[in-house]
Amino acid sequence: MSEKIEIKKLTDEEVAQLGINNWPIWQKEESTFDWHYDQKEECLFLEGEVVVQTDNESVKICKGDFVSFPQGLSCKWIVKKKVKKHYKFS
Repeated sequence: MSEKIEIKKLTDEEVAQLGINNWPIWQKEESTFDWHYDQKEECLFLEGEVVVQTDNESVKICKGDFVSFPQGLSCKWIVKKKVKKHYKFS
């Protein structure tokens, strides 16, 4: 099982094909917290800036990033600018 966070940019067409604009929205103010993924999460950042730290990497995530967090990942979220994102667990 990969514990790597994957980040990519999607075209408007890809966003529409995946139905991302119909996914729920999650928002969070500037803060720091620990998190564990019981399921895989995919999300599209609409606003904000976050640094996610794991034992193996530190990843900066910003507006426009499509991110996949693998199931089983434990990490620390450092929200530097208020986050707004569409998300889906699978």
